[in-house]
Amino acid sequence: MKIKFNNRDPVYVQVIRHFKNQIAKGFLEPGQAIPSRRELANQLKINPNTAQRAFKEMEEEGLIKTERNQPSRVTSDENILQDLRDELIIQAVNEFVHSVKSINVPLDDALNLVKQKYGKEKGDLDD
Repeated sequence: MKIKFNNRDPVYVQVIRHFKNQIAKGFLEPGQAIPSRRELANQLKINPNTAQRAFKEMEEEGLIKTERNQPSRVTSDENILQDLRDELIIQAVNEFVHSVKSINVPLDDALNLVKQKYGKEKGDLDD
């Protein structure tokens, strides 16, 4: 597991964001076991307390479930998974709208460009 950390956001927030993206993209599936706190701290070369805080937040949000003497697992709760997808979509749209508005692109032009890009095949989206 690799995360490129930035200096703007707390590390535990970046870890949570990484897990959310991995879950939303299907790289981490519902019910799948995830590394332990200690393993995660070692893999990412972060303080174990930081990994613990990320796990605690993810548990509070319902993203992961931890049962005694069992590895933590990605939630299987479809409502939580749908809320996660919605959260990430809204975040992406907000960032897009902010960027487009900052350069004064008319709404119709922006929507047409989105439709063109979205209609392309998945491999072409990075153009």
